[in-house]
Amino acid sequence: MTAPSLNLIVLRAANPGLLASFYSNLGFQFEVEKHGTGPEHLAANTGGSTFEIYPKTTADSDTSAVRLGFRVGSISQILGDLGDKVDVITSPSRSEWGMRCVLRDPEGHKVELVE
Repeated sequence: MTAPSLNLIVLRAANPGLLASFYSNLGFQFEVEKHGTGPEHLAANTGGSTFEIYPKTTADSDTSAVRLGFRVGSISQILGDLGDKVDVITSPSRSEWGMRCVLRDPEGHKVELVE
């Protein structure tokens, strides 16, 4: 049996544009999409996966407990690009996976970056 691979990540946001701006600093390029009668949302394709940001419509659609992890080229560049707009939970430090830090995005999701 072939191991599964990640195909789709969907986050919900009170302010989808602000959240997409945060993730754009990590290198994602979002476009506006709409499927059938569903809501307009933002989508980025990367590494064979789709990363979507949908508007939060109810308290039940809260995804803030989700933790994401991304391998990036330069943590220091990302932190510099985000400037004072970023909530750093764990400062960059060496780990068994390489340089690593954990941020909180504007909607409260924890985001682990590994370089």
